[in-house]
Amino acid sequence: MNTKDIFEKRKALILSEYNKLIARKNEPIEGNGIFERYKYPVITAETVPPFWKYDFNPETNPYFMERIGVNATLNSGAMKWNGKYLVMVRVEGNDRKSFFAVAESPNGVDNFRFWDHPVTMPEDIIPATNIYDMRLTAHEDGYIYGLFCAERHDDSQSGDLSAATAKCGIARTKNLVDWERLPDLECKSQQRNVVLHPEFVNGKYALYTRPQDGFIDTGSGGGIGWALVDDITHAVVTEERIIDPRYYHTIKEVKNGEGPHPIKTPRGWLHMAHGVRACASGLRYVLYLYMTSLEEPWKKIASPGGYFMAPVGEEYIGDVMNVLFCNGWIADEDGKVFIYYASSDTRLHVATSTIDRLVDYCMNTPQDGLSTGESVKTLNRLIDANLAFGVK
Repeated sequence: MNTKDIFEKRKALILSEYNKLIARKNEPIEGNGIFERYKYPVITAETVPPFWKYDFNPETNPYFMERIGVNATLNSGAMKWNGKYLVMVRVEGNDRKSFFAVAESPNGVDNFRFWDHPVTMPEDIIPATNIYDMRLTAHEDGYIYGLFCAERHDDSQSGDLSAATAKCGIARTKNLVDWERLPDLECKSQQRNVVLHPEFVNGKYALYTRPQDGFIDTGSGGGIGWALVDDITHAVVTEERIIDPRYYHTIKEVKNGEGPHPIKTPRGWLHMAHGVRACASGLRYVLYLYMTSLEEPWKKIASPGGYFMAPVGEEYIGDVMNVLFCNGWIADEDGKVFIYYASSDTRLHVATSTIDRLVDYCMNTPQDGLSTGESVKTLNRLIDANLAFGVK
């Protein structure tokens, strides 16, 4: 077979497989009454357009080889835009560098297609080596903000090539294509999970933070924080309070962080977060919910115990095992909620629920009693109530 035939055969195969994957219908899976997972991931490395990965010129790529590889598609911001469901995907290349790219769907659960070009994000004064995990917030000031982790080498440890620093990068846009890069958040601690509240609070921009002593380790960082800044174009955190602390022997013993920006409901602000604990196989990341007051968004009013969602089946397997991470969800006008979560730093999934169900879950699920004895008391109260109701 000559190279021309090889080129045409491989090109036809790659395009056929891609188009079949994009057109595949997704199916809900009956869940636990709180949410429904879907059968297939919504974004994978295979759903990245072939023209991003292959040179389609037969003279420069006679064997139709992949030229630019994609390793993973993961932690994605999300928003509704012009009637479409958009996810701001963290695309990680084979070279380990991540970048942002928008994919859109007509229904939020399948047929996601990437826009032609990835986001060209302007650099900060000191360029970052890697940027990732963008949270999208359509703020009441009229801009769409993207807050993300900006990673750089820690030059104070010149002999350690793995030493890094994490800062919160900030950018804003009106069309998700043209971005204005603002200075990184100024803070005493490192920050890699920062979320912008969608409304002004006392005339200021409000942030959910996660103070940490190092790039990975939270150290003295106590949990999810709350901070107000006067000027988003030069954001400086001067005071930070912990609103969702970590606790010993819980799902968030090692660290926790805010996911997407909270959803406003009649009962309060609905929050998604991730919690991390240590186990024999490393770190286990799960998702959990909590709620804060409408009038005082820094005050927690509901905190259901345990995790909301944890890896199951193939979700457990990937580049970084035993991880679920969510930094994007969409609440539709009819109350349906689309939760976009990544599994094991490899692929993006969707689960659906409703605001009513999620609020009910938060308000009526018992809190963590923080000990075996308290957990058994909680369980016995439910058992006794059901037995009295005639259930057995």
